[in-house]
Amino acid sequence: MSTAQQMRWDSLLSTRRFKLDQGVVRTTRTPATEEGEPGLRTDFHIDHDRVVFSSAFRRLGRKTQVHPMAHNDHTHNRLTHSVEVASVGRSLGNRVGMMLQHAGHLPVGYTPYDIGAVVQVACLAHDIGNPPFGHTGEDALRDWFRQPAHATLLETLTPSERRDVQTYEGNAHGLRTVATLEMYANEGGMRLTAAAIGTLIKYPWTSDAPAARLNDKFNIYRTELPYFEAVASELGLQRLDSLSWARHPLSYLMEAADDICYAILDLEDAVEIGILDVNEFESLFAGFAEFERVWQVNDVRQKCAMLRGIAVGRCVTEIADKFMMHHDSLLSGEFPAKDLINLCAPAVQGALIQAKELASRKVYRHRTKLVAELASFPCLGSILDILVPAVHSLHTLGADALGPRQRLALNLLGGQGYPDVSLYQAYMKILDFTGAMTDNYAANLAREISGTGII
Repeated sequence: MSTAQQMRWDSLLSTRRFKLDQGVVRTTRTPATEEGEPGLRTDFHIDHDRVVFSSAFRRLGRKTQVHPMAHNDHTHNRLTHSVEVASVGRSLGNRVGMMLQHAGHLPVGYTPYDIGAVVQVACLAHDIGNPPFGHTGEDALRDWFRQPAHATLLETLTPSERRDVQTYEGNAHGLRTVATLEMYANEGGMRLTAAAIGTLIKYPWTSDAPAARLNDKFNIYRTELPYFEAVASELGLQRLDSLSWARHPLSYLMEAADDICYAILDLEDAVEIGILDVNEFESLFAGFAEFERVWQVNDVRQKCAMLRGIAVGRCVTEIADKFMMHHDSLLSGEFPAKDLINLCAPAVQGALIQAKELASRKVYRHRTKLVAELASFPCLGSILDILVPAVHSLHTLGADALGPRQRLALNLLGGQGYPDVSLYQAYMKILDFTGAMTDNYAANLAREISGTGII
């Protein structure tokens, strides 16, 4: 592929921001130029602050990472997971940034730490669209809209709209959160830099693109498609077809940071709560421990922490090296592997794969987790049972046709039911409302509206 067709770092690191002005996507100011003192905050630091101070980020503290409604204070939730992924992502980005600078790839005006900052922002926001109860919550929301009994509620939607509504995707809701819902609501959201948005997007295609139909993984609802088209154009991302783009190279670092953390830290949590024996954790990462003092530590929590730190450091070095080894294919959109971990040395790749397999076998299928996950289906289903039919009746029959129960249901949504938007957009707002709930809030609301919590 010719150089002219390749993505370029000067475009990929764009600090341009976008807003919605009467439905039209436009560029907006870059706040770092208005800070008063040069270097007080870079645009990427401003991105970081906007994510951290958002209510959506704060709610991650009560959302499931692995163990729903966990009672152990030391287990991870989505907030602590996101912070740790961001730490690993920053290390990966800083290391790659130094290597890009050494190789002469870093554009003028950027430092290696800008690369780390961009990846850190994306990592902080990578789970910001996750619903209550984690991936099981996604399945529960999808299942409700896909049930044959609810098909009549979707009849007037277009095929692409129906696909969006039936496929709640945490990644797509993450983009929706930062680009539509938070800060400047419906006017560009957080208005993050194009570089941060591009790095955040792991699946740059819509719900009805061919890649999405394989496994329901995608990043772009129709509601955010015009916004992402402007971002992708600014970044110079290659358009693969009308609904798909090539990934931003730095998104592979964000993905790797996430994979490292959940492969290692999910097992550390399992040891903490007694699901996994500490010897099983030790055996996975013993090959990384070059210092004898690790094995002289008797405290289980301290030993796991030391092994985790050594393993993460080894992974960061290995993945940064592989990123640079495949630099040209990443920029050409022809990266030859599923992810960077699949190209790592056997010791690193093997340890992470075995960690995931062990978690799948002993942690993710543990009875306590399975029972809580099963409960998420009737929990979220009972909320949708009252909200969706009420909104559908309002849009199709009018306010005068609503019964008393439906009027009460609309009061949960602020009493409006979103009559000023299309039915598709109203359904997306229901998913915004439900998906934003914490585990505790969803469980309490479901109990209260069922009648069992009335006294």
